[in-house]
This record gives sequence, structure tokens and C-alpha cells, in this order.
Amino acid sequence: MATLRVPEEVPAPTRDSERLRKAFQEWGTVEEGVICVLGHRNANQRRKIRETYQQLYNESLIGRLHYELSGDFRNAVILWTMDPHKRDAKLANEALKKKKKSVHHLQVIVEIACASSPHHLMAVRQAYSSFFDCSLEEDIAYNVPLPLRKLLLGLVSSYRYDRELVDANAADSEAAVLHDAIKKKQLVQDSVVWILSTRNTFQLKATFECYKQKYGNPIDQDIKNCGTTDLESILIMVICCIDTPEKHFAEVIRKSVFGLGTDEDSLTRAIVTRAEIDMMKIRREYFNMYKTSLESAVIDDTSGDYKKFLVTLLVG
Repeated sequence: MATLRVPEEVPAPTRDSERLRKAFQEWGTVEEGVICVLGHRNANQRRKIRETYQQLYNESLIGRLHYELSGDFRNAVILWTMDPHKRDAKLANEALKKKKKSVHHLQVIVEIACASSPHHLMAVRQAYSSFFDCSLEEDIAYNVPLPLRKLLLGLVSSYRYDRELVDANAADSEAAVLHDAIKKKQLVQDSVVWILSTRNTFQLKATFECYKQKYGNPIDQDIKNCGTTDLESILIMVICCIDTPEKHFAEVIRKSVFGLGTDEDSLTRAIVTRAEIDMMKIRREYFNMYKTSLESAVIDDTSGDYKKFLVTLLVG
């Protein structure tokens, strides 16, 4: 499901570090060297390159990339080069520290909590505390107003069971609980937050399907009918990230490239965070939804080394 292409015979970290060092020292070859090496290495391989580069040259690879590169290309490469859990901790902090936060900014919190594994979420929380001297939960509590605060705190604080286990009776009864809450427009009552934040994704998918069969509409449609506030928008995003994350990220990319201007931050985040997970599914979903290829959309709306790097992650 990933689109990252790693060569069958991967050079040793020492050789990759030497190649990067040479690219940094020779004028006009930095960008090509960075894309050829880092754009074709998985997270574990990139970590070993970072460590080896530090040992060989007594300098941070990420620091050197920051010095050598610029603009959106630099941002994308640095996010890609970081450990995934540290990268997501950084993205979450940047979102929470925005002076004027909107659903657009807070969606990264939902993605980390609902479109990642429980182990990844735990690692992000640990990295966040290490980097910023406070917990992710503390920053959400301080920076996000109610009722969004209650929902997001529930989502990031829990640990979902990560195996494929479904209880049909629980799916039926919890679909009824969700329907009752939606009917009463009590969207963040304790039972709703508990169901969405603790049940494993397979159980929740069964619950959503049961909801549709019993009540006639997809659950996200009924939530949408409750109103147009940030709460409804975030809840719909939660449902989508749990049920069909490939659809969520296809929509993120579409919004980032469609219309006037490009939202490079969202485009970069979607591609960099999913290239090693499910980008192949996202590409298929994008084509099904918009009748055009995702890579064509990216090529048409970006330029230069930034475009080359994103396309490398998309198609190899």
C-alpha cells in the first residue's frame, strides 16, 4: 500500500552519508543527491543515515539540510528525514500553537489519533513530552476550547486495541447510542467520546455499518445534518479517518491543490506522512473521487525540486 520505492540492494548508511556529504560540497548537486538518497529510503534506513552522518561529520544531518535547502522543498525533506513519531509531534505542536486555530489546523491531531496505529500515537505522545516539556494532552487542554477539547483529549489519551476483533452485539448497541446522541444533538456526551476513542478500528467500522443499516443514513451524513460548526466538522473527520483514511487524505490533497494557490503545508503533510503507509490506496481513492490522477494534480500545482521530491514519494 506504500508508494515509497527502496532499491533491492540498499547502500550502507556510511555510503549514503558520504554521498550526501559530497552533494552538499559540490555546487548544483545538493537537491539531486538529497532526492536520490533520502527519497528512496524507509524510516529505519533514514534513521541510520542520520546517526551515521552525525558520527562521521560531527554535525546534524537535519541541521545541514536546513542550511542547504530552502522553501517548501526544505520543509518536505526535513519532515521526511525525521523519525515519524517525532515529525508528528512537531506537526501537532505547530497546529496547537497557532494563534487562530481552525478545523483546518486541528485535523493533524485527528489524523494522528485516528489514522495511525495505537503504538504510533503512544510514541508521538512520548516525543511531544520530550520536545516541549509538557504533554500533548496539556497543550490540547490549554489551547483548544470546549467542546472540541473534550473530544480531542479523549482521542489522544486512549489506547485502542489494535487487533481485528469485532463484537456484533456491541456494534448494534453502540450504533443505537450514537444515533440517540446525534438525534439529540449531544455530540460530545461521554458515551460518544468513549466509543470513538477506545474501540478498535475494526469494531468501529462494524458499528458504522450497523448504524447505516439500522437508520438508513451513513453516520457522517447524520452528523452533518446536526449543524455546520467546528464540532460537526471534526466529528465527520474522525469518522472518516477511522473508517476510510484514504478518503480523508485524498480530500486533504484535493483541497490543497484545488482553486487559487496551493496549501503546501497540507499537501506536504499528507504525502510525507502516508507515503510509507497507504499512499497507493489514497491514489486509487483520489482517482475514483476526482477522475484524475493524484500525481498529475501534484505535478500541475507544484514546481522545481519540491515537485520532484513529492513525485518521488508518490511514484518512486
